[in-house]
Amino acid sequence: MPIFIDRRLNPKDKSLGNRQRFLKRARDELKRSIRDRIRTGRIAEADKEYAVPMPEKGTGEPSFNDARNSGRRQHILPGNKSFSPGDLIPKPGQGGGAGSSSPGDTVSEDDFRFVLSREEVLDLFFEDLELPDMVKLNLKEILAFKSQRAGFATTGSPTNINVARTMRNSHGRRIALRRPKQADVDAIAGQIAALDSQPVSAATRLRVADLRKEFERLERRRKRIAYVDPIDIRFNRFDPRPLPNASAVMFCLMDVSGSMGEREKDLAKRFFVLLHLFLKRRYERTEVVFIRHTHEAQEVDEETFFHCTQSGGTVVSTALDEMRRVIEERYPANEWNIYAAQASDGDNFATDSERCIALLDGALMRLCQYFAYVEIIDERESHIFGATENGTSLWRAYSVVAQKWPNFQMTRIATPADIYPVFRQLFARQPAARKSA
Repeated sequence: MPIFIDRRLNPKDKSLGNRQRFLKRARDELKRSIRDRIRTGRIAEADKEYAVPMPEKGTGEPSFNDARNSGRRQHILPGNKSFSPGDLIPKPGQGGGAGSSSPGDTVSEDDFRFVLSREEVLDLFFEDLELPDMVKLNLKEILAFKSQRAGFATTGSPTNINVARTMRNSHGRRIALRRPKQADVDAIAGQIAALDSQPVSAATRLRVADLRKEFERLERRRKRIAYVDPIDIRFNRFDPRPLPNASAVMFCLMDVSGSMGEREKDLAKRFFVLLHLFLKRRYERTEVVFIRHTHEAQEVDEETFFHCTQSGGTVVSTALDEMRRVIEERYPANEWNIYAAQASDGDNFATDSERCIALLDGALMRLCQYFAYVEIIDERESHIFGATENGTSLWRAYSVVAQKWPNFQMTRIATPADIYPVFRQLFARQPAARKSA
């Protein structure tokens, strides 16, 4: 009988190589499941906790087993209450085992499930988009705080001294220690001056001597008991309190004309998901408005936005008109932080592109805190358009808007990894956008 000895440098009774391969298979399965969830799920639920099923097949580690039809083996089987001599025992996996659909009374194993937290979902999703760890932390850790009065402290900056509370403590301490009042000292000094003006006599000299002793005693006591002692000083204390988040609305504008295929829509949805995660983390309330357009534009729900098969020509200005109408009806700029993201392949009439410039310059860019335009191009064209400003009619028109408005950003994407530069620009413009708001 052959003897196998495992001499790999692994802990006793463990195979790290096999375990690492299993973890890689599990991680790949989780990433695939997350991609499918993002592609088929809702944008508002992109960062929810997921329970991802993992197929039972392929989760076991390799092991050595004796061949059933070779070698000479002897077994001693204990007694049992289920079988008698001569009974046939089914092979493992038959009669209702794992993955079997045949009826039976044997025990089978279900696929086990990974329950992913929100942070784990974000990590897997961002890893697929090749976002650096710094952006992961920013999206997950951004918090806004505001200093708020929280009582008094015995230490602090001189600019934070609370004069009223300090003087109140000083007054109470001087009363408790019976510090002589200035009026009492002035009264004794007045009596001494009055006696000095009178004719000198033995009684007068004794009286003046007693008054001078009392005056010196009061002065010494006043010097020992300070008017304001360091223990009297109180500073205003400030504690950081979470800043109430304002409301934000994100407008998703997408071209659904005949030139926008499933690949283009998938890249657009990935971009919209990231923008929604950013806004949801920054604001407590984030609403999403979906506007799809061909030669006509309309506000729709998310299911229609991504999966409706209706198509047609391309008139981009209709989407901007619809966005302006929705803002006027439901989202006043003085109460809402307005963001917009537009995805298109760039095909448009030259005359309509001029009208898009007029709509953005005339009203929309004054209302929006940030407007991102994403032009989705073929991966084979990325090396041509990546280093030039030439492009479609819509790209050239929006380049004019980008030069005038710093809160307007535009880029081209061909793969999921190309989405990150837009968000790098978004984070860079964040202070300016907040200031302009």
